Amino acid sequence: MKRWFKTWHLKNIILVTLIGIVCGLIFWLMDPLYSLVTALLTPVGLAPFAGATLLGFWTMAGPLALLVLRRPGAGLLAEFFGAAVEMLLGGIWGAATLVSGLIQGSGSELGFALTGYRRYDWLGISCSVITTTIVTFGWELIKQDYAGFGFWMLVAMFLVSLLSVFLFSGLLPKSIANLLQRSHLLD
Repeated sequence: MKRWFKTWHLKNIILVTLIGIVCGLIFWLMDPLYSLVTALLTPVGLAPFAGATLLGFWTMAGPLALLVLRRPGAGLLAEFFGAAVEMLLGGIWGAATLVSGLIQGSGSELGFALTGYRRYDWLGISCSVITTTIVTFGWELIKQDYAGFGFWMLVAMFLVSLLSVFLFSGLLPKSIANLLQRSHLLD
């Protein structure tokens, strides 16, 4: 534990906080879109797909922080800070957002932990996408009581979640991190 703290510097703490704040604003801005998509899908019985479709937006802070900072714990902190910002701005899920932030951040961390926090390339981000989807979908399965849905509905929701997380928590953060590295802004 002591070694973990030695690798963190003030600039790392500031950067993970900034990532959390910016992503928290994005999370909060996504709340009305989630409500709209839910309202559109409810008449056809597909309301749960609203969360699956937009899931990647709420899980992007963790992979982005991990790709930029390359420090264990950055994903968990960024997701938690983002969730806190969303909650404080009046997000629709209230304090439950903090629990979701911790779970989503844990999913992001787990993917990079599988590579020993050594691979910040497509292998690392792919592992993070898969673990984030599994952990978050598992949490939603319990929280939203998806156990009553049919098998194929669950499979479809998982695949939509996986695609959303790949696009918005895999491809987008990887692109942003690459742009930041090429700009030498973080040197």
